[in-house]
Amino acid sequence: MKLPPLLVYTVLRLLAFIVPLAIMWLFFPIFREFWWLAALFSALIGMSISLLFLRAPLSNASRQIYEKRNRATSDEDVEDAASD
Repeated sequence: MKLPPLLVYTVLRLLAFIVPLAIMWLFFPIFREFWWLAALFSALIGMSISLLFLRAPLSNASRQIYEKRNRATSDEDVEDAASD
């Protein structure tokens, strides 16, 4: 069973945020007190990981969305042409 590319990309992006957040909370006690700073750093780290390593899943998800939108438009065009 092949998973939808958008689901794969979403899960990988969440992991890119949650894993650094968990590491900071577990290994650096100061981040337990300043949770907002840990969340900020995790967001920056997650965004960097996403830009560097998740380009292919993003491309697949974008391609799927584009194909679905164009397919819906082309189906409507075919129906309009058939009715004329």
